[in-house]
Amino acid sequence: MSDAGRLNALRALMAKDSVKALLVTHLPDVRWLCGFTGSNAALAVTPKNAVLFTDGRYTTQARQETRGARVAIAKKSALKEACALLEQMAKRASYDPGHTTVADLAMMRSAVSAKVRRSFFVALQRPLVGELRMIKDAGELRLMEKAAAIGDKVFSALLSHIESGVAETEIAATLEFFARSMGAEGMSFDTIVASGERSALPHGKASARKTPRNGFITLDFGVILNGYCSDMTRTVCVGKLSRQERAAYEAVLEAQQAGVAAVKPGATCGEVDEAARSVLRKARLAKYFTHSTGHGVGLEIHEAPLLAAGKKLELKPGMVVTVEPGVYLAGKFGIRIEDMVAVTQRGNKVLTNSTKALIEL
Repeated sequence: MSDAGRLNALRALMAKDSVKALLVTHLPDVRWLCGFTGSNAALAVTPKNAVLFTDGRYTTQARQETRGARVAIAKKSALKEACALLEQMAKRASYDPGHTTVADLAMMRSAVSAKVRRSFFVALQRPLVGELRMIKDAGELRLMEKAAAIGDKVFSALLSHIESGVAETEIAATLEFFARSMGAEGMSFDTIVASGERSALPHGKASARKTPRNGFITLDFGVILNGYCSDMTRTVCVGKLSRQERAAYEAVLEAQQAGVAAVKPGATCGEVDEAARSVLRKARLAKYFTHSTGHGVGLEIHEAPLLAAGKKLELKPGMVVTVEPGVYLAGKFGIRIEDMVAVTQRGNKVLTNSTKALIEL
């Protein structure tokens, strides 16, 4: 979808919700709507106009990148000048409360005249841009597939560098070097390398701890390609595993495969979560699965939808989600297996293709 098409899709939602004007400040939303990638931006959108405000650092960049919107270089505050323009263009303007701080709202109100200050800005009832971004177009899907493929190559190259006695930070550094050398513009998030007892930490960022003689190593990482993120987790082992550890790995693998199989158009997010969680429940491990089954991925590593218990949102073609059940036994070990999965017209397509069979190093 072109940037003009995205702005028009937003305007259609605005009309449906009787939103006369919209202030967009969340940078991934701004990028998705008009292409601008700078770190300071406010986009004013009305039924007929779109104006991007930024500062002088981005004069050239904004004019090169921005499509579908007029560029205005603010003399002082991009946010305040966008608000002042909106007051001229509409009687009220909406904003996304999920991405607006109390301080930002105070600044927005200070930018309009006193007579309308208390009533001019209205919180959206739903995140309009976020809802549009959930459905990826063909171009976005191609980028995400390429980003996932880089992740697969990184994982394959990394395996020969993992052994007992290597610091987690060294493994993370090697992983990130491979990612950059293979074309990634950056990492989607701080690389997680958690070994031995630390593998029971769901977000165990790489530490100076050396990998154990026997045990699991959880590797959770992603790359960014042209702004779009990938995300994958594989748990490998060094040395010998106990019977309990092997059984737990097989249970997590079965749960992950069940979750992936449940991803299809019309399935609810809660149903996918239950498909994975029920397998661990049967294995008497569900109490050690302490987070949701997955989340959306795109310009942000965590975005809508959320695959969690009770979530009624139905999956639609074009959505990209993770499926990542895990079990975490504090003081002992943890296991997580994660794929990135695109919802298709008839089912799904797994974008991360590295083996999920237990790798023993």
